[in-house]
Amino acid sequence: MTEHLSTPGGLTLRPWRADDAPGVRTAFSTEQMERQTARPVTDLTASRRWLAERTEEWASGRTYSWAVTGREGLLGCVQVGSVDHNHGCGWVSYWTVEAARGRGVATEGVTALAGWAFGPLGLYRLELGHRVNNPASCRVARRAGFAVEGLQRGKLRYGEERHDVELHARLATDPPPG
Repeated sequence: MTEHLSTPGGLTLRPWRADDAPGVRTAFSTEQMERQTARPVTDLTASRRWLAERTEEWASGRTYSWAVTGREGLLGCVQVGSVDHNHGCGWVSYWTVEAARGRGVATEGVTALAGWAFGPLGLYRLELGHRVNNPASCRVARRAGFAVEGLQRGKLRYGEERHDVELHARLATDPPPG
């Protein structure tokens, strides 16, 4: 599989490395990001464990997670998980560090990831979802060429609060974004 992907905007998508541990810890230090993981990533040990899990998932063919980097270093993560080669489907997720938000990093990363997933990985359909109260994530999905397909009521739970999720999908046959 491809080791690095480059985007037209100068970003690089690459597999995670051990020296990403401090950046991962920092990324997950905000309240918004804390709730995105099954286990807290609050110190370097937890960050290294998170990185090891990404490496194991890649090796298993279940999930392909990429660090999104730029001149400033680590900017975020894009991944395609729940890969089903039988049906040619995968689930896309993404996050950015606080300093990279609102700069198009997630859109550029997701667009590059989709190109790779439809190309070398050989998938046909990519899905993603976002909380309906997260308009920034919706903009990423739409700008990366993912069409709205519906609403999943009460899908996510953070603490005691449930959130509806808007489902988006993109097919290999869809026109490129933009």
